[in-house]
Amino acid sequence: MDLVRHLRYFIVVAEELHFGNAAIRLGMAQPPLSQRIKRLEEELGARIFDRSARQVRLTEAGRLLLGEAREIVARVDRLHELARHGDGAVLKVGVPPDLAAAVIAALVAGFRETNPEVRLAPAEIWTADQVTALAEGMIDVGVVRHPVSAPGLHFGAPLVQEQGVLLAADDPLARVGEVHLADLAGRELLMPPKEGEPGMHAEMLSECRRHGYVPAQVHQGAGLGLVLAGAAVAFGPKAEIPGLAWRPLLGSPITCRVSTAWRVATAAVADFSAVAVRTLKESAGMTDEGAVPARRISRRPGMMA
Repeated sequence: MDLVRHLRYFIVVAEELHFGNAAIRLGMAQPPLSQRIKRLEEELGARIFDRSARQVRLTEAGRLLLGEAREIVARVDRLHELARHGDGAVLKVGVPPDLAAAVIAALVAGFRETNPEVRLAPAEIWTADQVTALAEGMIDVGVVRHPVSAPGLHFGAPLVQEQGVLLAADDPLARVGEVHLADLAGRELLMPPKEGEPGMHAEMLSECRRHGYVPAQVHQGAGLGLVLAGAAVAFGPKAEIPGLAWRPLLGSPITCRVSTAWRVATAAVADFSAVAVRTLKESAGMTDEGAVPARRISRRPGMMA
C-alpha cells in the first residue's frame, strides 16, 4: 500500500468530514475513496472515522493521526522538493492529451526563455486526473478545462477557444460556409473521455441539445480516425488536417474554457501561468473570457442530410 498517498486522502476527508465533498476535491469518485480509507484503517488496525447516514466524524484515533499525517506528508513533499533542486529545478506540468504538439512546444520554449534554470516537464493528462495529481503533488501546475469543481485549487486567467466542427472532407456539410448545430442531426460525435473531462463533456452535450443536435452516439477518445472515416464528427479549434474539413458553427455555441490551475503558488508556477496565457492566445487562438461577445443565432438553416 502507498501509505503516503492514503494519508493524503485521509487528510482531505478529515478536513471535509464528507466523503462526497472530499471526492470532488480530490477529483475522483466516492466509492474508490471510501475503499482507500477502509484500506488505511485495516493497515493501521484502528477506525479513524465514525460514519453514519448523517455525518462523518473523526474518532479519537483519527484526531491523533491527523497531526502526524500532516507532518509526514509535509516532510515527504519537502524531500521531493529537495531532490528536484538537487538534480536541477523541475516544474511538472499537466496538459490535455489533445492539445496540439505545436502548442506544447511553444509552451516549453516560452517558459525556457523566462526561466532557463528550470526544466519544464509536461505530462499529457485529462483535467480530472490533473485535479488528483495536483492534490497528490504529482504535478505542480496544470492546464485544465472548465468547469472544474475542486476546492483548494487556484486558477489563472480564464481563456476561451471557439470550437468549430471537424468533418470528413466528402461530407455534404464540408461545402457550406457555417454549420448550424441542428444540421449535424443523425451524425455520431467524437468527444474527449467523459471521465477525463466531465465538466466540459456535460456542458457541450447540453449545448448541443439546446440547439437541436442529439448525437446518434457519443464516442470517446483523442484520435480522429472515426472522423476521417466519416463515421463521426468532432468539435475543435480551426485546423487544417488532410482528409478533414473544418467549418465554423453558426453563432459559436460551442466553446472551450481553459485556465492554468495550481495548489501551491511558487515563482515558477506564476511564470508558467503567464507564459501559458500568452502562448495559448498566440498559438491556440484563445481569447480572454468576455473579450468577444457571443453572437446570437438569428436564423436556423434548413436541415441538411
